[in-house]
This record gives sequence, C-alpha cells and structure tokens, in this order.
Amino acid sequence: MTVSCPALLVSAPASNQGKTLITAALARAWRNQGLKVQAFKCGPDFLDPMILQTATGRSVYNLDLAMCGETDIAARLHEAAQQSDIIIVEGVMGLYDGNPSSADIAVKFNLPLALTIDASGMAQTFGALSAGLFSHYPSLIPAGVIANRTGSPHHASLLKDSLPAHIAWMGALQKRDELALPERHLGLFRATEINDLEARIASAASMLAESASLALPPIVEFKAPETSAIEPLLAGKTIAIARDESFCFIYEANLECLQTLGANIVFFSPLHDRALPDADAVWLPGGYPELHLEQISANQAMHSALHAAWKNGMPMLAECGGMMAASQSINESPAFGLLPGNSVMQARFQGLGVQFAELPEGRLHAHTFHYSTFVSALEPLSIASSQRGKAGEAIYRHGSLTASYLHFYFPSNPSAIASLFS
Repeated sequence: MTVSCPALLVSAPASNQGKTLITAALARAWRNQGLKVQAFKCGPDFLDPMILQTATGRSVYNLDLAMCGETDIAARLHEAAQQSDIIIVEGVMGLYDGNPSSADIAVKFNLPLALTIDASGMAQTFGALSAGLFSHYPSLIPAGVIANRTGSPHHASLLKDSLPAHIAWMGALQKRDELALPERHLGLFRATEINDLEARIASAASMLAESASLALPPIVEFKAPETSAIEPLLAGKTIAIARDESFCFIYEANLECLQTLGANIVFFSPLHDRALPDADAVWLPGGYPELHLEQISANQAMHSALHAAWKNGMPMLAECGGMMAASQSINESPAFGLLPGNSVMQARFQGLGVQFAELPEGRLHAHTFHYSTFVSALEPLSIASSQRGKAGEAIYRHGSLTASYLHFYFPSNPSAIASLFS
C-alpha cells in the first residue's frame, strides 16, 4: 500500500548551523496551525530527538541507513504518513557528511530538502552556497533555504535576494541569545534540563512564521516495505529499564521493539530508587553517569539490589554510560561494581560511529559515541566491527551481565534482543 504525506528533510552545510532549532521551529509553527507533525532524526542521535519531541508533542524516531536499514526506515515513514499531516526529518552533520549521508536518505525516500545556513558571516555568498549544495547531487528535490543567525531584517533581505529563482526562500531566524540551545561534550543539553525550552521553541516558531509564508512542503508517496512479523518471544517477561537524569539515552524504537516482543516495561532510577522493580531482566542504557558520581556512589541500597539480581542470574544489559555505571569506578569514584574494570573520562571522544556486533544470540546493529575509556582484565566476549570492517568496541559478558560501549538498535534483530533478556 502506498500513502502520501507532505514531507521535508532539513539539512545544512555543516554541524552547528542550527538544524535542531530550525527543525523544531518549523515543526512547532505547523503544529500551531493545528497540524499533526511527525519528526524524525537522521543518525543515531539521542539528544536532538528530545528537543523535537518537545516541539511536536510526539515520539521521535531515528533514520540511519547503516544502523536502522532501508526497510526499517521505509516502514517508519510509511506508518508516519498514515498518522500525520506533515513529516519533518532533521539531518545529521553536513548534508553530504557520512556514508550514508543525509543527502542519501533524502534521495532514497524522495524527501524534499530544506537547507538551513548560518548566515552570520555572509551576504550574497548565501545564494551561491545554496545553489552549490543543491546542484552537487542533482537527484535532490529542492524545497528551499532558511537563513539562521541573521543580523537584521535588511540582512535577511540581502540573503533572500541572493537566491537563484529556482530556490525558494523559507524564512530567517535572527541571532539572539535567548534562541540558542546549550551544549556539553555529548551534544545538546537534555530537553528537561533547558528550563525555558518551550519559550525558545515558541519564539523561534513565531519569528520564522513572520519572516516567510510557511506553506506545506511537497507531498511525498511512501510505499509499505515487506516486513516479517515479530514473535512475542518476551511474552510474560518484565524488563526494568533505568531512566533518569543519568540514564537517558533510549531509542523510542527500542522500547516499542520490547513491547512488540511481548515484554512489559517498567522504569526505575538507579540514582534515586533504593530497590529494583519486580522484573525478569534489567537494562542500563547510556547517559551521563560521570555527572552524577556522588549519587551513584552513595546509593548503597541500589548497589545491593543490583548485585543481588546479578547473583541470582537475572539477565542484564549495560550500554555505554550504563557500562560505566556497572564498572567498579568512574574517575576513581566507586560505581555499582558489577563489571570488573574501571572507567576514566578523557578530553576528547574515544569512539564514534555505527558498528555491527556478532553475539551468540545473533548479529546486532549499534552505535558508539563516548569520551571515556574502560580498562579491564576481563576477556571480551566479542569485538564489534565498523562500517569499514575495522575492529570496534569490545563486548563483555560477566555472568548474566552483557556490557559494551555500544548502543544497540533493537529492531535490527528482535529475536537476538529477546535472547539477551531471557
């Protein structure tokens, strides 16, 4: 079955051009018109989707040809087209960066492209840059260009006038401190940490709507791919998932995958709770344990609860920040001590990119991005491989605990995930 829906992919010449704010502003402006907006994020990102979820009021999903795969992306776009008035996709890095890139996704799924360009240091070059980015890949469908961080209405008019006739002007955002989104070493702050996020998104949406007529993007047809039914291999099982200000990197698709497998999911806070929920398995996802060392060290009741569950053979999965918290220490501060080894934060990132893991349970697609190192005498269960076939992250198994810097994408192999949690 083929369904149709207006759709748009927002990209830029490079990172730090303001794609997230622009995408959130567009989504909110259309939502203000009473439209149902479904947002997606290119790449295996956790933080930008939190901002887009605030803007749309709906769950946000990742689109990555390497990690998710073409069939998974097609299925999510097809479903979104049936339930939404508009689909908006935020790109990753620059338009042509990465392999596959945001441009590849736009062409593969016929998504019209809107460029957002930081115009703070240019005038007429804006038009030349826009034209060049579109013409570099002739298969792209130009939707228009948005100028970000402009200095004045006159500056915006210079930028608009510089565009060739075949490239539409979609508006501008002036450079204002109250519109900027704060960042730290892993990217933007979590949405819940930005106290005035609603006001920032609302102001950006209003400014964008005032600067141009926000017509609906072109209509795109989405075909339903052939997919295999997921068996309820976790029926009757309860998965306890850590979720708080430290453990917060969770793909929405992973939660839905567990539920489709038949699992009941419950959330708990390793920082604040003193006991585990009644469950059959535990998942410690990634996040920021390095920012909460005192709470992790002080919560001895949670230490005891986790150790008791591990000694009883409860299946556990610890990913990235979850593995750091499961280790013996983080920066010499005592952690939960489930996994022999120590984690130490470094000045620059130590791992980045999509990887593929071969486990006894099956092959899983994953992503890694971390600033710490983990040193352990424990022999890895296996070593993941990068897209170029090089050795990637180690995957450890210690009793019933499986741990790695990898963030696994559960829909890449639901039966393997069911085995990990069984």
